[in-house]
Amino acid sequence: MKASEITNIGVIHGKWGEMVARNYLVNHGYKIIECNSRPVPKDARLEIDIIARDCREKTLVFVEVKQHACHSEWERRTRSVTGHKRRLLKRTCNMWRIMNSYRGNYRFDIIEVFGTPKTGIINIDHIDHVNIFVDSERFVMWN
Repeated sequence: MKASEITNIGVIHGKWGEMVARNYLVNHGYKIIECNSRPVPKDARLEIDIIARDCREKTLVFVEVKQHACHSEWERRTRSVTGHKRRLLKRTCNMWRIMNSYRGNYRFDIIEVFGTPKTGIINIDHIDHVNIFVDSERFVMWN
C-alpha cells in the first residue's frame, strides 16, 4: 500500500468518525454550530473538529473527535490527545473565542469513536468537561 493510500484511508476514517460524532451530539440535544473550524487559516494545526451548543447547560462546547479502529479495555481514555495536542487545542479554542467575541460559558469535550466505515460503530465514548484550559504547572503537588 502506498503512503498516499494510507493517508487517504486515514482521512476517510477521520471524516467518518466526525460524522458519527456529529450525529451522536445532535441525538443528545446539542446544536452544531461549526465543523472543522480554523480560526487562523494560515495554521493548519489549529483546527476544532466540532463546535456545538449544549442546550441543557447553555454552554458552548469545543469537541475533539478521535476515531480508532477498535476499542481496547486496558488503554486509558483520551490517550490520543497528547500534551502537545492539548496546548494546540487550548490555543485554537481561545483564538475562536477571540475571533467570535464569545464571552459565555464554554467547555471542552472529547468524543472517541471506535469502529470503521466497514465494520460500523463499535462504541462511542463521550468524555465531557475535559480540563485543558487550566495550566497544571501553576499548582504544586504535595506528598
